[in-house]
Amino acid sequence: MSGPPASPVRTRIAPSPTGFLHLGTARTALYSWAFARHHGGQFILRIEDTDVARSTAEATGQIIEAMRWLGLDWDEGPFFQMQRLARYHEVVEQMIAAGTAYRCWCTPEELDAMREAQRARGEKTRYDGRWRPAPGKGRPEPPAGVQPVVRFANPPSGVVRWDDLVKGPIAIDNEEIDDLIILRPASEGAAADGAFGVPTYNFAVVVDDLDMRITHVYRGDEHINNTPWQINIFRALGAPPPQYGHCPIILGDDGLKLSKRRGAVSVTAYRDLGYLPEAMLNYLARLGWSHGDEELFSREQMVHWFDGSHLARSPAQWDPAKLAWVNAQWLRRADDARRAALVGDQLAGRGVVAGDGTVLARACALFKDRCTTVVELADWAAMLRADVQPRPEDLATHLTEAARAGLRDLRERLAAVEWTAPAIAAAMQQTLAAHRLRMPQLAPALRVLVCGRTQTPSIDAVLALFDRDTVLGRLAAA
Repeated sequence: MSGPPASPVRTRIAPSPTGFLHLGTARTALYSWAFARHHGGQFILRIEDTDVARSTAEATGQIIEAMRWLGLDWDEGPFFQMQRLARYHEVVEQMIAAGTAYRCWCTPEELDAMREAQRARGEKTRYDGRWRPAPGKGRPEPPAGVQPVVRFANPPSGVVRWDDLVKGPIAIDNEEIDDLIILRPASEGAAADGAFGVPTYNFAVVVDDLDMRITHVYRGDEHINNTPWQINIFRALGAPPPQYGHCPIILGDDGLKLSKRRGAVSVTAYRDLGYLPEAMLNYLARLGWSHGDEELFSREQMVHWFDGSHLARSPAQWDPAKLAWVNAQWLRRADDARRAALVGDQLAGRGVVAGDGTVLARACALFKDRCTTVVELADWAAMLRADVQPRPEDLATHLTEAARAGLRDLRERLAAVEWTAPAIAAAMQQTLAAHRLRMPQLAPALRVLVCGRTQTPSIDAVLALFDRDTVLGRLAAA
């Protein structure tokens, strides 16, 4: 993009509450948000809830929760389409009066027969315009008992062109698209007001974008085929369309489209799995955009850099290992107090009392380099407060008779020393000398009994995190 946009930037994200916030939608929300913030514009949240059979309040709440967790704050909204039905009907009536829309009384059986006949002739299936008004064309009497739909009178010829913000120039012939249904009867949707039918996506999105003065739209490239209809409806309303940018899909591990219908995990599920919002934004941003070779960058850096350029035209591959690496980097950058608060929440969810926040912060600092998520960090911290269950095979391997004797001696020494890592280390050295043991003979058994695992950071530093009585109680099993 060369130079700033001529008018104030207004972008939007418009998820459908038929499921939780999908990762692909979160990515386009991020791009839309960052573009608006970069140019000092506004970002609008809109909920496209006209699929009344599948939309749920739970999904709406989760979408809003996910947006807030990611830090994608909006300036206006959330707006709900089902609260705007009167507005859609107002525009429909204006279009019918202007001749850019018309009522169609085709029954489902007639439409099925129409398509079968077209297939039999080897033609593309499409509405044949039988109810479309035309000069000198008579209109049959509307059939009794049939509620009409309203169709957009799409231009029958010409080409729809736009310069896509991501993919460059795109052109689609009007002959490739037919007269789209823009409004269905009230009986075909559970409208909030029975007097109003429910608009279809391609019509409602245009009215919304027009009313909300949207200037730039970033969305998935599955919407490319919708764009000609939307541009034509804008033109029929005498308004310029926004600039569109269609981002390539995200592919899953199997090379197929990452989709909520194929079980892709929601944004908030990643939060619950212990990922940080800054890591998720960082990773999502790089799935289709780059700034040089920068791998790790903050939200503020992205806003500074994201001017709408450098968006990839090819699909990106979801890489869980790369996401885990990015999260590990941000987990290490977090301060001890924040890590401790996050781990404390995780422990509370397991019914474990976190205890002293200072000790928990020290534990997080000690264990952070061994973890990629907050959940893993909580797994380490949990041993300080919850009972551990050593694996039988670890006990059999490391709890030898020599180790047992050494641990019994160490337990007596630890009962009397100052409870610090240096004092604990000194007690261990005294025990090793008294029993003529080496550290590899004693430390693994000590780790297994106290920590429930064979590998830890420096064992004296780990033991210093524990309450003394907890360590002595666990060593009693020696």
